[in-house]
Amino acid sequence: MNFSISPLDGRYASKVNEIATNFSEFGLARARVQVEIKWLYFLGQQSIAPPLEKSLVDEVLLNYNESSFNQIKQIESQTNHDVKAIELYLREKLDKRYWPWIHFACTSEDINNLSYGLIIREGRNVLNEPLVKLLEDLKSKSMTWKSIPMLCRTHGQTATPSTMGKEFAVFWNRMNRIFEVISLISVSGKINGATGTYAAHMVAFPNIDWITLSQKFVEDELNLDWNPLTTQIEPHDDQSAFLNEMSRFSNVAIDLCRDIWGYISLGYFGQKIVAGETGSSTMPHKVNPIDFENAEGNFKLARGVARTLADELPISRWQRDLTDSTLQRNFGLVFGHFLLGLKSLQKGLGKIEIRENRIKEELNNAPEVLTEAVQTVMRVHGHIDAYDQLKTFSRGKVLSLSDVRDFIDSVDLPTEVKDRLKQLTPETYVGGAEELVEQFVN
Repeated sequence: MNFSISPLDGRYASKVNEIATNFSEFGLARARVQVEIKWLYFLGQQSIAPPLEKSLVDEVLLNYNESSFNQIKQIESQTNHDVKAIELYLREKLDKRYWPWIHFACTSEDINNLSYGLIIREGRNVLNEPLVKLLEDLKSKSMTWKSIPMLCRTHGQTATPSTMGKEFAVFWNRMNRIFEVISLISVSGKINGATGTYAAHMVAFPNIDWITLSQKFVEDELNLDWNPLTTQIEPHDDQSAFLNEMSRFSNVAIDLCRDIWGYISLGYFGQKIVAGETGSSTMPHKVNPIDFENAEGNFKLARGVARTLADELPISRWQRDLTDSTLQRNFGLVFGHFLLGLKSLQKGLGKIEIRENRIKEELNNAPEVLTEAVQTVMRVHGHIDAYDQLKTFSRGKVLSLSDVRDFIDSVDLPTEVKDRLKQLTPETYVGGAEELVEQFVN
């Protein structure tokens, strides 16, 4: 029986396998083991501690498993300190001559910040593939549908037409810009002691350049970005930036989900039938847009938790308080729901089928959108009351294309201008929508 509190560990567990191990307590302990033993190995390489064989480092890391984790948790039940448990665990793996050098000159936060850095970096790597797939899909749909005209709606009312491809291009552009920022955000780390001064290090070895060694360890051994100026904690500003961008991306994804949901409701898109799938428990005809609804819900959860963490993580009383510890343990909620959102959105996008006939029908039933073009051209030809004329003619009325053309004939305009305006239809009144896609979606 599974009594999971979070659906990420229950209903959705199989869908977040890629990050489950990494963001779990198991994964955090594994990352701590990695940082601790690599620090010990590094000290040996610098002739500070007894040299440790690389093969032994690899053995400890490769053999870390569920039994290892249970052993660490058993030690923690006695120490009531999770990082101290890692130190004692490693003592059981190594000869006594290494014991004084395990966790040497470190505060727990030296280990924790680097461990979370490794976890977040790996989490970003996992998200990269579904993010790229989503962007490629949006780009492909933008290009495929770039010349399919569609009626737009502003304030829910009929508005100047666009093309379906251009509307998808807008979302591709918004998401792609955020993705580029996410890819470039630093994942920082530090290893500089109890209050960031290397005090214990320098007392123990006053002739060693600990600042340079710290940078070398963080950058070369762990491949993280070194932060030289911290308190006891690495201040989490980069983590906050990363979470803020995930929140921003979630917002755009929610916007996309809602738009597609609306287009399905209007009949612009149909959805491929999945054999055996039930749309409604009582209405057999329904094919619900559940993938977009599930995506929206998961992106909302990711956004909400991400915003809380981003707001609170950079704040710490004086040199250290422990509020960040509880907060950081919830990174998995952000990444898990974000990943679920991506998967649901991609699944939904894979099922939609454009219905050009329905889109064309709606366009043809909205000739009033051409009044914008008419009044704009009238302005060019000196009609200072052009807007008011068109407002009186069209506002709140049901018009036909013939009505619009009759109005054009009644206006004082050059014949060739009238002829050009009368050639307009809602289908052709799309401006540079297609060119915008061709020029900027690349």
